[in-house]
Amino acid sequence: MNSTIKIIEDMMIVNLKGELDHHTSHMIKIQIENIIQKTSIKKILFNFKNVTFMDSSGVGMIIGRYKALQKIGGMVGVSNLNSQIRRIFEMSGLFSIIPCYNDEKEAMEKL
Repeated sequence: MNSTIKIIEDMMIVNLKGELDHHTSHMIKIQIENIIQKTSIKKILFNFKNVTFMDSSGVGMIIGRYKALQKIGGMVGVSNLNSQIRRIFEMSGLFSIIPCYNDEKEAMEKL
């Protein structure tokens, strides 16, 4: 997985790419934690546009970032979910705590 991270004001946008499995979820978690410690990030948007696969490790990574940001009054959102990823979010109950947006533009306006 080659994820890219960009920061716009108090929002971190994580553009995920490829497979979000145990190995890549752990790497992304560490990248995000390092950035949060060094900045005043209050929002994270996970862009799933180029994700081909996600397992329970990806779900856990997202829940973990949600909990970390919740402690500091922040929010997490997701965008560009394909039908497979959307199904995983529905089955895991993630939509009850994490909002989903059609694209980055909508997330920037509403998150």
